[in-house]
Amino acid sequence: MKPLAVFLSLIGGGLYAQTSVQERLNDYPTAARADYVFACMAVNGQSRQVLGQCSCSIDVIASILPYDKYVEAETVLSLQQTGGERMSMFRSAAMPRAFVADLRRAQAEAEIVCF
Repeated sequence: MKPLAVFLSLIGGGLYAQTSVQERLNDYPTAARADYVFACMAVNGQSRQVLGQCSCSIDVIASILPYDKYVEAETVLSLQQTGGERMSMFRSAAMPRAFVADLRRAQAEAEIVCF
């Protein structure tokens, strides 16, 4: 292989790897990020400082937890708040608890980093 071809393939491979990391870290839709920040600010206060901290928090969570896992955990949390026997499986089954535990760990890391 010619040196120029090797150089171009290395650059192309590096750009591909960088893109996939960026895509992984930015797979949360804007509406989901805004919803998180809005709820976070409702709990922590309505100041500019809290806006920055809440934005940081969702960024940290997004860097740890892929969006599909975030949605699964949020869905389980929502279903756990619903009453009735049908929803009891979301409170006691191991898999739904694991989804929530992963989210809680990501939230704890975000709190340490951002608040």
